[in-house]
Amino acid sequence: MSQQGPAKQPPEEEKEFKIISNAKELAKHTRRMTSARRFPKRFADLVRRMNDTALEIFERVQEANELDLADPAEARERRYHQRKSMTKCKTMLFFIEQARESDLISKEQCEEWARKVLDVKRPVATWTKQDRGRAADYQRRNEPRR
Repeated sequence: MSQQGPAKQPPEEEKEFKIISNAKELAKHTRRMTSARRFPKRFADLVRRMNDTALEIFERVQEANELDLADPAEARERRYHQRKSMTKCKTMLFFIEQARESDLISKEQCEEWARKVLDVKRPVATWTKQDRGRAADYQRRNEPRR
């Protein structure tokens, strides 16, 4: 058997985008937190909406990440998905607040869950801001010369 050195890290493009990982974790956490044990049947609509919102946050982040910033039409669509994911994060925070106010979750659970939402929302805001600069750079480089 051969001795191997430390495992090599995959190239940057092969690593999963951190925001996507965080969005996946949010969806998984939401699924765990909205169990029937914690949320009685009368809250089924809230449970469904929470799970749908968590999944949509993941989908929007993933869709935005797939779009080419160098293409102006795709850059616009990318910004749209980024903004929608931010809006969905705000909606999710509201749902978590509703669960807390209904005594379905503890203050600590509320804070932990909200942190998971903010672990997506804040980086998406930074990513969106960085994209504005990158998109402007692409446009400057691709302007037709006269």
